[in-house]
Amino acid sequence: MSAGSIVFGLVFGLLGLILVALVAVGLPGTWLLIGTAALVELLDGLVLGSGDAGAVVTFGWPLLLGTTGLAAFGEVLEFFSGAAGARFGGGTRRGFWGALIGGIAGAVLLTVGLPIPVVGALIGALVGTFVGAWLGEATSPRPRSREETIRAAGAAVAGHVGGLLGKLGVGILVWILLVRAAVLS
Repeated sequence: MSAGSIVFGLVFGLLGLILVALVAVGLPGTWLLIGTAALVELLDGLVLGSGDAGAVVTFGWPLLLGTTGLAAFGEVLEFFSGAAGARFGGGTRRGFWGALIGGIAGAVLLTVGLPIPVVGALIGALVGTFVGAWLGEATSPRPRSREETIRAAGAAVAGHVGGLLGKLGVGILVWILLVRAAVLS
């Protein structure tokens, strides 16, 4: 462990922490972190040569592949969480699909429609999840009470928030793994 690798690890760690924080507002911070590490790995191999004693850092392609798998798991977790929340809250299949489609549509529409650049996508996803689940439940062939539709829609939003927190946790794990590799190389 050289002084250069410690300095690089600290700088990479700080940048990575900022990138992972972006996950909390719905941006792809974990993917940017992995991309940065892959770029460093690629440039390190190209500029200094493979196995060169002067190499700055080596993450290793197996670690980068593993963190990519973790990031993909985080995406799946977030993608289905709102819909799963609707089901957990007593919602029907229509509420499930409404939450899923509404979350995506809301994120896209309010990203464009809200003048708040970063937070617009997050607010849009949450509002879209609620509205989608509510519409799915309210238009169900089986009559649903107002309380049932609101409970399912609220559970969908809670599920979406839980999925976002899970994705953030995955991002933090990826950050820890990559910073550890950067410092110990």
